[in-house]
Amino acid sequence: MHGVGIADRIQQVTRGAFVVKPGSLFPALRRLEQKGWLEGEWGSSENNRRARYYKLTRAGRAQLAAEKRKWYRMTSAMNWMLESEG
Repeated sequence: MHGVGIADRIQQVTRGAFVVKPGSLFPALRRLEQKGWLEGEWGSSENNRRARYYKLTRAGRAQLAAEKRKWYRMTSAMNWMLESEG
């Protein structure tokens, strides 16, 4: 998926709760690529513009799984705390 498509997908999946601007998205994609978690490749978009397409690497999938586990533990702890406060 290309960068603008990623931003659109984030907005769609979160029902508009997260809107990622290019000034935040593209530096983040570059950092993820530098860490080896994404691979980027230049190609043509659906309207024949030059676009960089990204895909998760094996290391990226492993990191995503680790981050999901970490996020679940944190949100579960927050929910337990909020529920215990009544």
